Amino acid sequence: MNRSAHYVGPHTFVVEETAEVPPGPGQVRIDVAYTGICGTDLHIAHGAMDQRVTVPAVIGHEMSGRIAELGPDVQGHRVGDPVTVLPLDWCGECPACRAGHTHICHRLNFVGIDSPGSMQHSWTVPARILVPLPAELPLAHAALVEPTAVAVHDVRRSRLAAGEHAVVIGAGPVGLLIATVAQATGAVVTVLELDKGRRDLAADLGLRTLDPAAVDVAEQVREATGGAGADVVFEVSGSAAGVRTATDLLAVRGRLVVVAIHPTPREVDLHRVFWRELELIGVRVYQSEDYTEAVRLVHGGQVPAERLISRIVPLDDVAQAFVALAAGGDVKVLVDCGGNP
Repeated sequence: MNRSAHYVGPHTFVVEETAEVPPGPGQVRIDVAYTGICGTDLHIAHGAMDQRVTVPAVIGHEMSGRIAELGPDVQGHRVGDPVTVLPLDWCGECPACRAGHTHICHRLNFVGIDSPGSMQHSWTVPARILVPLPAELPLAHAALVEPTAVAVHDVRRSRLAAGEHAVVIGAGPVGLLIATVAQATGAVVTVLELDKGRRDLAADLGLRTLDPAAVDVAEQVREATGGAGADVVFEVSGSAAGVRTATDLLAVRGRLVVVAIHPTPREVDLHRVFWRELELIGVRVYQSEDYTEAVRLVHGGQVPAERLISRIVPLDDVAQAFVALAAGGDVKVLVDCGGNP
C-alpha cells in the first residue's frame, strides 16, 4: 500500500492509504524519501489555486527518492538508483515547444500541480523526467536540487558575470539560493531583507545584507559600486516596494530579473527604464542544463543544503508543516515520505 497526503480544501490535508500505481511502459515507480514545501505549495494549501489543481490532490515536486520498480521498455535506470525529477511535461507541438522553449510550453503539465505529485511514499512517473543523483549525495540535501535549479536558471538568464554587482531583493528560500548561486559565479552580492531572522541567516552564509527599513539602500548600493549602481537586480520579494526599489538600484543598462510571482499588476518606473536603457527579464522554472548544474552545486556543497533545511516532519504531520511554514521563521521544510531506509 501507498501512504499519501491529499489536499482536500483550504488548509486541509488528509493522509490515507492508497494503492500503489504499478509503472506502465516508459514509467518508473519511486519510493519517495523527501518532499520539500515551496511557495507554490503554500498557495495551493491556502486555496489560492483551486481553479487549477484537481481536488483531492497529491501535490509536491521538490523531491528525492530511489527507483523501486521499472516499467516495460525503461532503459538506463536500475532499481535502487537515487533520483529526483524535473517536474515538467510538455506537449512538443505548441509554438513555444517548436521554438525550443519546452519548459514554458503553452500546455505545460507541471507535475505536482497539474498532475499528482510526490507528497506520498510511492510515486509513479514517466522515466523521461528522472534526473539521476550521485550515490553519496544525502537524499535530504537532494530535495533542494529543484529550487536550486530555479536559482541557476534565474542567474543564467540574467547573464551575470564574475565581478559584476548583483542585488537580491528578498531572502526567502529562492532568494537565498539565487544569492548563493550568484556568489558562486564570482559576482559581488548584496541581499535586501526586512526580516531579521532571514537577514541573519544570509549573513551567516557569507552574504552582505541590508535592512531596507534602516538604511538608504540606493545610496548603499551606489557607494558599493563607485556610483554606478547594480548590474543585476533579482526581485524575489513579490512586493510593490520591491519593484520600485529594483529600478532605483540599477546601473546604466542594468538587468531587472523578475523572479517573484506578482498576483496583481505593479507600477514600474518606465522613465527610469528609458533613461538608463534598463532591461527587464522574466524567468520561469528551469531547463535540463539548470538541473545538471543544480545537482553539481548541491553535491559539491556550494549550496549549503544542511543550513537551509529548517526541519523535517513526518508525512502524517504535513498539515502542521504548512501552518509552521506560513507563520514564518522556517526556510525550507521537508516532508519525510518514508522512502529513505
